[in-house]
Order: sequence, then structure tokens, then C-alpha cells
Amino acid sequence: MKKVYCIGCGVVTPVGDTPKGVFQAVREGRSALCLHPGFPEPFFASLMPRDCTAPGTLFDHMVKEAAAAAVKEAGIDASSPRTGLILSSIKGNVEMLGHGSADVSLAVQARRLAQALGVTTAPVVVSNACISGLAALVQGMRMIQGGQFDQVIVAGCEVQSRFIVTGFQSLKALSLQACRPFDEARDGLNLGEAAAAMVLSSQPMTPMTLGEIGFSSSRTKNNFPQPWELVSGCIRNDANHISGPSRTGEGSYNALQYVLEDARPEALAFVNVHGTATRYNDEMEAIALGRAGLEKLPVNALKGIFGHTMGAAGILESIVSMQALEAGVVLPTKGYENLGVSVPVNVSAQERPAQGSQFIKLLSGFGGVNGALLFQKGGAL
Repeated sequence: MKKVYCIGCGVVTPVGDTPKGVFQAVREGRSALCLHPGFPEPFFASLMPRDCTAPGTLFDHMVKEAAAAAVKEAGIDASSPRTGLILSSIKGNVEMLGHGSADVSLAVQARRLAQALGVTTAPVVVSNACISGLAALVQGMRMIQGGQFDQVIVAGCEVQSRFIVTGFQSLKALSLQACRPFDEARDGLNLGEAAAAMVLSSQPMTPMTLGEIGFSSSRTKNNFPQPWELVSGCIRNDANHISGPSRTGEGSYNALQYVLEDARPEALAFVNVHGTATRYNDEMEAIALGRAGLEKLPVNALKGIFGHTMGAAGILESIVSMQALEAGVVLPTKGYENLGVSVPVNVSAQERPAQGSQFIKLLSGFGGVNGALLFQKGGAL
């Protein structure tokens, strides 16, 4: 099977707009989560500033900035017929429905993004609940492995709106305080806004990058000093309930089982989980981890920093996790103090040293969707 590498990445978040800057914010525990006036109730969320952006343009601005940064770092020719583009989002610019705009579909937004980046191939949209970002990465891997493209730009973005917030409020899923993943006192999730992008490639470096560094194995000009490989990805649907996770962790367990076939147990450093801080999601993930024999492996969640960034989450949280393993650490789970799930999983409360060269990104979402993706650093050159 053809190998797939991450050769560029970009992020736009309320706590920073570079991967290294965002990673440093996470290490320092800096978050933009706070209480916002609601409709009809207040809600806790991490939101981007609105003062510099015209109504309805924030989504386009964020996703273009993140994707352009990833393309610049990768040094690829975005206009090549061998370059693909995938846009990941759940709701996109749905807020513009109330402003009389007809151009709110994700297909239209994907075409606008392609035009802004100079991509000439037809873009693909992945909108699959909360696993959209991870599912888009898996789709990009398959496009490269199937020979359709040599490189694929995968960009995810979410902007919160009245439509989204009131939907979660109607489900009684939101917390009125900073969320607490896996903690016994958790009482709901926080929403978040972010954009994140990766450039995936069949080669660990572009010819431009190789020339710049004299064919060295150290990518000193980029975010990551060693090549990062996306080893194996899997999507599973347990069809349990439209909004409730499986009580046995069936979908997440099956996804974990799939990627673990390509993992080296001694190399696994941690699992970065979905960790929404809702009562049933965290319990489901703990059960799945236990069934997969991973209850002793360090586990962390990043929702206490970013909130739930939905279509961007799988990409953003993977980029931060790559940064963490490059630094040799398991990041803490902000908001976590006391274990509140039935399986004694090894949740990281403070930063600790990381052992290994691989990690697993785990996500789940409405409709019973679940996904897992195995990342590995180094060893490609």
C-alpha cells in the first residue's frame, strides 16, 4: 500500500494562528472558552473575534487562511492536475440562510476555496457529523493510495451560529462552565470555532523542500523536523442512535481494532480522544478503549482548550498531537481532575513525558459514526 505523509499544515484558532503557537497555548493551558450571550440562553464557547470580518465571511476567511498556510509550507503546486482538495465541515456558512444568501451550500464554499488556492481539480466535500475532519483525512489518504492524486489539501472549518447553538441547547448538551472531559463532575460540552488544514502527499517531502535543505533528513524550515505518516484510518458506523453513542462502544472499538493491526504496541505513545465531556460520549470512549486493551495507555482530550470545533476537530487535534509527540510530551486534559467513567482509563491530568513514535486520533459523532487514525513520525527517509 502506498504511504501517505503530512507535508504541510495550517491552523486558525482563537488562541493562535500557527501550529507552534497553538501548541504552546495548549501547553500553557490558555483557552478562549468563556460565557457568551445566548439565544435564548448563554453558552460557553471558544469563538473568533467578529470585529474585523463582515457578516457571513468569517468561514471563508478562516478556511482560506489555514489552507493557504498548509500549501505554502508544503511547497506544492496547487494548480497541478495531480493536486486534490477536500473541504470538511458540518454546517459551513449556514448562518447566512437568515441573511438572504443563496450561496450557503458546502459545495459552493468548496469551489470558492479551490479558486482562492488555485486548485483546478473538482473539490470534494466531507460532511459526516463530528468525525468529518478525520473522515476527510481518511478520504485524502484513499485518493492518494488509489492513484487519483499525488497530493491532497484537506481543510476543515466550523463557525458557530444561532442554528448550531440552539440545536445543542435543545439537546441539553451544553455546559454553562468550562467543559471537563472524563471528569466525574462533567455536565456537557462547549462549542468552538477553528480552521485547520493538512497537505497530504505520496512523498515525505516535495522536491522544493528537498532542494532547500540539501536532501537532509531534517525538515528545519517546516513545522515538523521529521516526516509524519498517516499509517491507517478507519470509519465505522454502529447505527446506535441519531444523537446517542453506543453503550458498548461498538463503533469506536471496531475502528480502534482496525488501526491497531498496523500499530506497534511498544511505539504507541497515547490516544487523543474525542472527549466532549458529555456523560455518555466519554463513557463510550472509555469502554471502547478498555475493550481494545488500551486502558493503560495515556489518553488526553483537547476540548477544554478549543471547545468542540466540529468539522475542524479531527484535523486541528491531530496537528496539535503531532506537535506534542515531536516535543516528547503527552498533553494534559484541561478540566479533568477525577475519573468519572466506569473503565479506569489513563487520562492525562498534567503534561507528562511521551514514550513512542505513534499515536491514535479517535472521534465519534451523531448518527453512530466513529473514526480512528494512526499517525507515525520519522523513519521515512
